[in-house]
Formats: sequence, structure tokens, C-alpha cells
Amino acid sequence: MSARNRNSRRDFMKTTAALGVGYWVAGRATADDAPKPNESPSEKVRFACIGVEGKGSSDAGDAGKFGQVVAICDVDDDRLNKAAQRFPDAKKFYDYRDLFDEMSGQFDAVTVSTPDHMHAVVSVRAMKEGKAVFCQKPLTRSIGEARRVSQVAREMKVATQMGNQGTASPGLRKCAAIVQAGALGPVHEVHVWTNRPIWPQGVARPESKPIPKNLHWNQWLGVAPKRDYADGYHPFAWRGWWDFGSGALGDMGCHMMNQPYMALDLRDPISVMAETSGHNKESYPKWSIIQYEFAATDKRPAVKLTWYDGGK
Repeated sequence: MSARNRNSRRDFMKTTAALGVGYWVAGRATADDAPKPNESPSEKVRFACIGVEGKGSSDAGDAGKFGQVVAICDVDDDRLNKAAQRFPDAKKFYDYRDLFDEMSGQFDAVTVSTPDHMHAVVSVRAMKEGKAVFCQKPLTRSIGEARRVSQVAREMKVATQMGNQGTASPGLRKCAAIVQAGALGPVHEVHVWTNRPIWPQGVARPESKPIPKNLHWNQWLGVAPKRDYADGYHPFAWRGWWDFGSGALGDMGCHMMNQPYMALDLRDPISVMAETSGHNKESYPKWSIIQYEFAATDKRPAVKLTWYDGGK
């Protein structure tokens, strides 16, 4: 890998600026990406796996079962070296940009299993270079990012999938079909709740601490606003922080709201209203109750969906 300095924060933001068009790295597919004349369509798909521990461990494992993992990337050297024991032939990187710069012509697809705030920028870079993308849920941190990711997927015509395991099972579609068949009668209200958060929320920014030797902190921050390292960000509790995660709703909403969404075609709410414990602009509220109003359609009456998290 190239020797990117741990303190190259300014260089990082130049290449993947957090605001404006510069956020979306304008890579492109090259002739090297095209199938070679002697390659068979049955050749194994070559994967680059970005984020290889936590959910990334099973994502990389699945990629290895059905294809060939040729590159692995993680900002934590301990996690990267652990994954290298499983994929000894894969080249190691701690900066996803180095991976693309050095190996773009040598793989076909990418798994993205990073914290939420890096999903969009990594996925767009991959798609711009003609790669198929499997990105963990939630797809992005914001609506704007989701729209941009969708736009690039359409433009590049690449294969994409969001990692949402429950939706991949037949049970969800069966339940949706039962509701659509009228087994419950007309549905006017939906209530969805979760035991999340199971990490700290509604708390102040923690005290700064020295960066662990195994962690490339600037690369972990990525496109997020600069801040000092502290306990409680890596490797798990980042979900509760505004700059990195998407709280309980982002973590579990895609698992639990997808069934009523599919059954009742809950698109384009006409109103969304949230009641919360309060927001300090650092971490997500301790609890929230969110009400979505959906207008009637030719297939169902108006629907009110209420989401609950935090145990209130």
C-alpha cells in the first residue's frame, strides 16, 4: 500500500470533500475493467472488501464463498491482520482510496461494511469505476446521500444491493402478500418499535484520548467533520453519534419498517413529526416517537405509522 501519512487530513478532504460535488469522487471505468477475450462468464467474481470485521466479517466471508477476495481494507490494523489470516492472498489496505488507485482493474465487485458516514462516498467511488456494490444497511446517513447513490447506480448501470438480511427472506414477502390480500381488512395504523439504542445516546461528546496505535483515525473519520479520537466511537458505539451513525431509526428501521412499507406501499409521507428527549447536536436523542402520515391511495385508506425507540 502507499504510505499515506496518518496526519494527511487536509489531503483526504481535498480528494473527498464533505460538501458539494467534490464529495462524489469522479472515478470512471477503464478498459482494464472490461472482460478479457479469454475470460469466461463463469469465472469467479473478484471482490474487494472494505470493512472486514463486525458485519464486515460475514460480508467478506460470503464474498469468499461465492467469489474470490483479492483485496481487503480496514482502518484498524488489528482487524485487517485478522482478516488477512482468512484471506492470505488478498492485498491489504487501510485507505480505500489506495485500494482503488492501485487495484481498480483487478476486481469486479465491492462490499462496503464501514460506519454509516462512509457508505455513500465509498459506494459512489466503486460504482463510478464500474464495480458492482453490496453496501451494508442503512444505505446512507442522509436522504441527500441516498438520492445521489441511487442516481449514480442508474447512470452506471451496475449491479447493487443493500445488506438487509430480513428482506432477503421469503417471510417478508409472504406477510406483505397476506396484508395485500385483505386478511387483516383495511389497515389504518401501523406501530413499529425496537429495543434500540443499545449504545449511548443523548450524551455529550466524550473526553479526547490518544489515538490507539492500531487505528488510522483520519481514515476512520473520512468525510466526517474533524474531531479528536475518544473512547466510544470505534469499533461499535459510533451508531449513536450524529456525525457517524443514524441512531436507532437508521439501525433498525430498514429491518422493521420494510414489511409495512412493502405491504402498504408506504411511499412519500405527507407529514413526519418527531417527539424526542431532546437533541444536543452530538448524539441522537435517548428516545424518539416519530409519526408518519400517508395519504390514501386507490388500494388502501390513509395510514398513520408510528415508530418508537429508546423504551419510553
